[in-house]
Amino acid sequence: MEKITEYLIKSTVEKSEVKVWSEAVAIPTYEPGKPEKNPIFLEKRVYQGSSGVVYPYPVIEKISDEKHDKIYNAVFLENEYLKIMILPELGGRVQMAYDKIKQRHFIYYNQVIKPALVGLTGPWISGGIEFNWPQHHRPSTFLPVDYSIEYNADGSITVWVNEYEKMFHQKGMAGFTLYPGKAYLEIKGKLYNPNPVPQTFLWWANPAVAVNDFYQSVFPPDVHAVFDHGKRDVSTFPIATGTYYKIDYSAGVDISNYKNIPVPTSYMAINSEFNFVGGYENDTQAGVLHVANHHVSPGKKQWTWGNGDFGKAWDRNLTDEDGPYIELMAGVFTDNQPDFSWLQPYEEKTFTQYFLPYRELGVVKNASKDILLNMEQSEGTIILKAFATSKIQNALLELKHRDGSILYSDRVTLSPEIVFAKEVKTEHVKMQDIVFSVSSETGFELLSVKTEPIEREQVEAAKAALSPEDTSNCEQLYLTGLHLEQYRHAIYKPTDYYLEALRRDPGDVRNNNAMGLWLLRRGKFSEAEGYFRKAIATQLQRNPNPYDGEPHYNLGLALQYQGKLSEAYAAFYKSCWNAAMQDAGFFGCAQISSINGQYTDALDEIEKSLVRNWHNHKARALKSAILRKLERTTEAKSWVEDSLKTDLFNFGCLFEKYLLSKNVTDLKEMHRLMRGEIHNYEIVALDYIAADLYDEAVMLLEEGAKVCTTTPMTYYYMALALSKAGKDNQSILLKAATHAPDYCFPNRLEAIEALEYAQTANPNDSKAPFYLGNLWYDKRQYPEAIACWEKSATLDDNFPTVLRNLALAYFNKLNQPEKAVDFLERAFAQDSTDARILMELDQLYKRLCRPHTERLELLEKHIELVEQRDDVYLERATLYNQLGNYSKAIELIDRRIFHPWEGGEGKVPAQYQFARVELAKELILKKDYAKSISLLNECFEYPHNLGEGKLHGAQENDFNYWLGCAYEGAGMQEQAIKHWELAKEGNNEPAAAIFYNDQKPDKILYQGLALLKLNKLYEAERVFNKLVSYGESHLSDRIKLDYFAVSLPDLLIWDDDLNLRNRIHCLYMMALGHYGLGFSDRSTELLNEIKATDINHQGVQSLVSLIKQEG
Repeated sequence: MEKITEYLIKSTVEKSEVKVWSEAVAIPTYEPGKPEKNPIFLEKRVYQGSSGVVYPYPVIEKISDEKHDKIYNAVFLENEYLKIMILPELGGRVQMAYDKIKQRHFIYYNQVIKPALVGLTGPWISGGIEFNWPQHHRPSTFLPVDYSIEYNADGSITVWVNEYEKMFHQKGMAGFTLYPGKAYLEIKGKLYNPNPVPQTFLWWANPAVAVNDFYQSVFPPDVHAVFDHGKRDVSTFPIATGTYYKIDYSAGVDISNYKNIPVPTSYMAINSEFNFVGGYENDTQAGVLHVANHHVSPGKKQWTWGNGDFGKAWDRNLTDEDGPYIELMAGVFTDNQPDFSWLQPYEEKTFTQYFLPYRELGVVKNASKDILLNMEQSEGTIILKAFATSKIQNALLELKHRDGSILYSDRVTLSPEIVFAKEVKTEHVKMQDIVFSVSSETGFELLSVKTEPIEREQVEAAKAALSPEDTSNCEQLYLTGLHLEQYRHAIYKPTDYYLEALRRDPGDVRNNNAMGLWLLRRGKFSEAEGYFRKAIATQLQRNPNPYDGEPHYNLGLALQYQGKLSEAYAAFYKSCWNAAMQDAGFFGCAQISSINGQYTDALDEIEKSLVRNWHNHKARALKSAILRKLERTTEAKSWVEDSLKTDLFNFGCLFEKYLLSKNVTDLKEMHRLMRGEIHNYEIVALDYIAADLYDEAVMLLEEGAKVCTTTPMTYYYMALALSKAGKDNQSILLKAATHAPDYCFPNRLEAIEALEYAQTANPNDSKAPFYLGNLWYDKRQYPEAIACWEKSATLDDNFPTVLRNLALAYFNKLNQPEKAVDFLERAFAQDSTDARILMELDQLYKRLCRPHTERLELLEKHIELVEQRDDVYLERATLYNQLGNYSKAIELIDRRIFHPWEGGEGKVPAQYQFARVELAKELILKKDYAKSISLLNECFEYPHNLGEGKLHGAQENDFNYWLGCAYEGAGMQEQAIKHWELAKEGNNEPAAAIFYNDQKPDKILYQGLALLKLNKLYEAERVFNKLVSYGESHLSDRIKLDYFAVSLPDLLIWDDDLNLRNRIHCLYMMALGHYGLGFSDRSTELLNEIKATDINHQGVQSLVSLIKQEG
């Protein structure tokens, strides 16, 4: 145990009270590397079943191998039962949750901060409770958040954490509350969409729990089936009876038990009417439960790395001594991953979750935040157990038969200190005929449990979307497109469906509206306007007052962004004839009235907006400003105070409070809550600019610049505000243009106007078009992005990042590889210290099949950069393998500690094994059988430095085949046969191979070769013929990535041709099969055809060496 852990779990509260404090704590930490300064786009990356885009966040791709004590500002909550530690600097996660009665961490406590490359943007840590929002894993999981403390009238205390996330500009809050005398942690969630357009989100609370062979998840008794990610597969539960995650559970395996799951596995409950999910340690008789209203929180999920070598390696990557864990996740407004819900413009959604420890109950059958119950039957005895999270005096506990008879009744005092347990002798009583209940002293039933008959409905897995052409009607095209947007699908494009619908019916209202909204989100306001007008034209064919006001509202937005304010005002007002749009529509009207200086009208409109949405926090801030402008100071101050009670982190109201009071204390409090994060200041300044409150916007940004690290956008926004106010801004424009460009990745629609204005006002500014190009590229507007970057490079051709960006665009979007190479070579020449650009340049050379010696020469020349990155380091080792210097490859791999990305496993072990197998083959030729046997045996176990473990069911046919050959050469025939017998086993059905655990065709070849060694010629021929047949029949397939892909192993820097990859894969299968059948000449022809297209295929290299050895 780390010394700090002993200190952290010490009790400081003994009586019924709650205590809160913040404290600097030193936690052993493996530091992540520096964030990547180049913008990372990754448009086609699949992550956790949806888009893996990281922009506008930077990625971090390096983790330190050494730990040191790092100081964190921890916030503690404690009462007589629980002690909680929250780390605002790490996403506001609950880092420690300690049960003082049982003296155990009821949530997995990781004594070190040891990140691995699991998160969306890189670093992610295990343990505690992480909050995945607005997607999984949370982009800011390793970033600081705002926090504040609220003291409540009932003696409870709440620690609030808050964040304005940068990707979708949503606002999320979590309030952690402990109450005197209650043994649960309450978490109140508030999710707010401050955007004028709908946004999607998910919320999964992600508690980790320590596990061993005695641990089982506790799902409600009505959960009889579970879904995989995206509902792409289904299993019975808790006894799995089929194949799930490629594991055969047909014998009937209890997958609620950790010990029974050998591979990384997710499962999510289907259709539970209970409010709880949790887990239980059968050895220590202790567990944890999550409780929440299942109508709001249907999500109940378990995730595990698996208890095999693969999972244990990830446990080592994430902790030093705290062992394995699983995640018992609780989804709110979601029941799957991905499963996103909508937040309408300015909508706030709220919810409450509870986490609580319990003990000595076994597998809970029903639970609330106050009471947990279990009822079991054993040999004529009914065992009743009850646990309360607070003291309940004279509770009535009864066991009733459905015929009305009372089998047991007693009054007891329940409390967290005592677990009630009672054995009731019964004869011939069926569980489904009895009810165990707990009632209050006054007779009000608090909770009951009864056994319901099991009804196993047939549950089917989800089906992939049809292609647009094959979708039957416009409604399905609209719904499919909307689903793809809602779930942020990484592969299929919603616009393909909307446009197909409009090809069939150009006036379709919903598809026009959807297409316009898609364009509006991407800054194409004029194009969007046309689609909205088409939708409205169809709506108005019969009457001028449509049922749905959304197209009018969206038209108002498109016009507002274009500066057509009079038309926008009319469109907004018309949208408000529809009640659903009054919240957002009247807010848009109020902004325009404020711009026109018509503050009385603006106040009237903002009041109407608030009638429809009392928690529109942006409207509250604007109302404060309007009241101030109308000199209704007393009202304004009162309104600000009321608004801050609704949201402590309403930064607009915080600044208004200062403007009204001119009290420096109020300004300091605002700065404290905004924690020196300039992004917080910029979003409020943009709200002021949208309402013509330019002086306030400039003043706020100036205040932020005094206490924050600024970005170029800070000054571009300031310059825009000054321009609109008719004030001089030349010095500010110069400051923006000369600001350090690192990490400036704008993605807000408001940035378009600011950056376009800057280019007009300061034509020599080379950075404004660069930043705008980044924004356009992120929004998939590639021609605009390329034009901006080219303009930037023309103004300043000594900025490596813009040249690097142009390389990406010229290769991936314009199909001009020669120009891409030129741009990237120039970028690296200008900054030869940038390890990422070296990696991208080498990958581009690899993609273009540059000679291995040329690539290796480049890497050797920049060895200090190679050492900085695992991926480039591994490429260097791979090149030595490809050049036949296997000993050097082994030396390089064996001396480095690797940190793989989750989903990208298999690359390091592949080179580790390839080098050993190829060297062993050479040694067998030289009759050095002892050394070859030693090398081949090393292939079966992954040393810890590889950063990953062997996946359950890994096929090792080639290792066993060559071991058989080595033993044969050494005259040890019995051992040889043993290994050939092993080599012939396994799946011999050829398949497409995308993931590292997919069937590899060379493994099938070695099954056949082993069968030849065992004189099973007919079986061997069947195996070889399968390879040839599959290759021939699939050679011309048109390939699309799986609709249900959860992750893809590569970050896809340079676009690849999937059809070409498939052709190469099929040619390779055919070459393997023909070699096995004895047609080496035909095999060589096929291999030469592959080499003409791809010189980097190591399977080809291995087979060529095999043919040469036999020749």
